Amino acid sequence: MKLIYSIVHDEDSPRVMAELNKAGFRVTKLNSSGGFLRSGNTTLMTVVEDEEVKQALDIIRKFSSARKAAVNTNVTPSAAGGSYVPFPVEVNIGGATVFITNVEYFEKM
Repeated sequence: MKLIYSIVHDEDSPRVMAELNKAGFRVTKLNSSGGFLRSGNTTLMTVVEDEEVKQALDIIRKFSSARKAAVNTNVTPSAAGGSYVPFPVEVNIGGATVFITNVEYFEKM
């Protein structure tokens, strides 16, 4: 058995969870936030049999779309004469970060 941790963007998590459930996988949802953009993420935990890993990963991959977004940054006061100036920067958001670990024991109570 494997435990799949998938960290997905908040906008993608409802669809990823729904599709995993539709395929017969149970999902536990944890709210989390990213350190870089401090945006909302969702960490999904799914226990699957070894032979189901590819199927679960295909679903996560399909419904966790990476996309570009503009975020405002602040130019430092020394560079802008003492005042903060919002400066839009394009960054990639979305997609998924996935970790897979072995499960020695699992019991649903």
